[in-house]
Amino acid sequence: MQTKRMTFPGRWLPYALLAPQIIITLIFFIWPASQALYQSLLREDAFGLSTTFVGLANFSRLFADAYYLNSLSVTAVFAIGTTLLSMSAALLLAVTVNRMLRSRDGYTTLLVWPYAIAPAIAGVLWWFIFNPSIGIVPYVLDMLGYRWNHRTSGADAMILVIIAAAWKQIAYNFLFFLAGLQSIPQSLIEAAAIDGAGPAKRFWTIVFPLLTPTTFFLLVVNVVYAMFDTFGVIHATTQGGPAQATNILVYKVYADGFVGMNIGSSAAQSVILMAIVIALTVIQFRFIERRVNY
Repeated sequence: MQTKRMTFPGRWLPYALLAPQIIITLIFFIWPASQALYQSLLREDAFGLSTTFVGLANFSRLFADAYYLNSLSVTAVFAIGTTLLSMSAALLLAVTVNRMLRSRDGYTTLLVWPYAIAPAIAGVLWWFIFNPSIGIVPYVLDMLGYRWNHRTSGADAMILVIIAAAWKQIAYNFLFFLAGLQSIPQSLIEAAAIDGAGPAKRFWTIVFPLLTPTTFFLLVVNVVYAMFDTFGVIHATTQGGPAQATNILVYKVYADGFVGMNIGSSAAQSVILMAIVIALTVIQFRFIERRVNY
């Protein structure tokens, strides 16, 4: 068996093709990450006039801080809730749209539109919907006997930010789930239907196992999204409150670094956050990928 090998007319052409991506990675990832790692070992005053090397003191101080430990648990609840809600809602919508024939393209277009909205705008929209004074949801809940107020209730605030962040990500998940559903051979589903399998059994025994590669990919993407890309949602809705109830790690990095001007602690938090995301990604590829059917 003869293998084909790509040959380039010039020696430097492959490097030229890779250069843009390498430059972007160096400028927007490697350089900021290295700066964060360096600054996490320093202690600076609020005006940046003096710098002292403190080694790992910033990290040790973080793990002795009750507010930071609370932020870790809040981030875990927020990431799990956002990932589960966005992926389950997207899968339900994808299954529903996939059964349509004439109106599939129209519904797909409508469901994809929210992904073009910035996270901060999504947060503002849901802030108005759940506003205790003018929002429609608190009005309906009040008629049902529940007094909604995310300004004073940490549980209400967490529900609000999870819904806002998940809604922003549903369109992205929906596109991949729909593409995965359309790639499944209909002959397999029809054969199972002929054998007497109902819709639920066909989905859980045939459709969902064949969707595991797509589900695994979206699981990794959604965890990263919840940990990094939800700053705008938090800032526009609760700003980490009330009483630190929604102060996730990425927002605490901003609050301590840009508001509190504690650059060393903020840099240490960003390094820990990056390490957590890398560790979660490695765990997902190491253990969860074993259950994926390619």
